[in-house]
Amino acid sequence: MAKNTVSLVWDLVKPFADELGLTLWDVCFEKEGANYYLRIIIDKEDGVGIDDCVNMSHAIDKPLDDADLIDRQYNLQVSSPGIERKLTRDFHFDYAMGEKVILRLIRPCDGKREFNGVLSGYENGAVTILLDDEIEMTAEKKEIAFVKLDDFNI
Repeated sequence: MAKNTVSLVWDLVKPFADELGLTLWDVCFEKEGANYYLRIIIDKEDGVGIDDCVNMSHAIDKPLDDADLIDRQYNLQVSSPGIERKLTRDFHFDYAMGEKVILRLIRPCDGKREFNGVLSGYENGAVTILLDDEIEMTAEKKEIAFVKLDDFNI
């Protein structure tokens, strides 16, 4: 359900983000404890401020209620992706090409799960990073727990 919900919400809220001069970075629908959260993550070139989050929240609140896409009570949160933004969608990898990233595998490779390097490629779901020792490492997205910008090395 969550994947379909995310796609439907994305399609509904993207025009509002565009109208406000924002980039819709991601949409997440997650359960934490007893509560559900619909997270709308926005970005813009010069950074997202509280006013951007408030404006987006106000713009999408009624359309989300009217569309009734989610069959349970949830909390709406609008935020920026932050400095350690996770890279999940294809355009995220284009955005971060050449940047320092942290890649964590689901299962260890040679006894190690976390790797730091420069994002050097993304094609057909395969993420390639250039490690510090100038060796390239490639992993399929299905093998990856997460890829995020490395804020300590920006």
